[in-house]
Amino acid sequence: MKTLLTAMVASAAVLAAATSHADERLLIGSTSSSSSHYSYFVAVNQIINNQVEGISSSVAETGATVDNLRRLGRNQIDMGLVATNTGYHAYAGEEDFEGRPVDNRLLWVYTVAPQNTVMRQDAGVETFADLNGVRFNPGITGSATEKTTEAVMRTLGIEPDYVRGSTTDMVDAMKDGRVMGSVKSGVGERLDGSSMDIATFTPISVLSLDQEQADALRNEMPDVAIVDVPEGAAEGIPAYTTWAFGVAVHAHPDMDEETAYQIVKAVMENPEPQVNAFAAMQDADMAKMTLEVGTVPLHAGAARYFEEQGHDIPDTLQPVQ
Repeated sequence: MKTLLTAMVASAAVLAAATSHADERLLIGSTSSSSSHYSYFVAVNQIINNQVEGISSSVAETGATVDNLRRLGRNQIDMGLVATNTGYHAYAGEEDFEGRPVDNRLLWVYTVAPQNTVMRQDAGVETFADLNGVRFNPGITGSATEKTTEAVMRTLGIEPDYVRGSTTDMVDAMKDGRVMGSVKSGVGERLDGSSMDIATFTPISVLSLDQEQADALRNEMPDVAIVDVPEGAAEGIPAYTTWAFGVAVHAHPDMDEETAYQIVKAVMENPEPQVNAFAAMQDADMAKMTLEVGTVPLHAGAARYFEEQGHDIPDTLQPVQ
């Protein structure tokens, strides 16, 4: 009897070990644990572990986009947070990844950051062309916004008189008229808090790209998206067109297609935990954002899910081998 019991226990242990080894383990690269984006990835991790059979995932605190892309390139993580513009740079071997491309695939975009060109109304600047020679802040010093704004202006042949500084510096400078305008990332389809702070003291406007400018950026800057922001980004602000980049989840190209499919399906069909963790996602259409703002090819599993839902995949996002 004792021998039979021992054999049964041993068999159960072997079966448990086999089952354990059958689970696929994934590591998700996120960002600093102090960021609201980290909370978002904790929510995604819970969705995967609760909803995707055979997958066990965990979240790693990382240095965000560039760090995650480099970790993907070294096979140290399976998926993670990536800003869409930098994801394109890595894929194409440009900017920080010049000569050292990192193959990566898009799973989904969870928030979009329109780049809003906020002006003092008394600056007399009504179009982007009017910015030539105007004292203007392209974004917080060292930020992706600053770097992207400068590239946009070069592409459009516009030469503002750039003024550098922190958000606090630029808010104060715009309030007292030392700077006429600044570019700041929006929060969804709303202006950010610093722009609203300026608006409480000084009437503001937001510049809009014209059709020719929008087409030029689409053709010459594939690392950014062109988005239409509806009326109401702030009180009295009409609809406008601007450039944007998204914050997305990218994966290693070797991730199994079925795994990617099941993860994307689970995330798309369980929005509530994500909204609870990251309020900017309230009422967000992740599929729409992904297909409009993504900059690198979709993972084949992600593309399969979106196609099953009736979405057309843009040529630039079609999966590649």
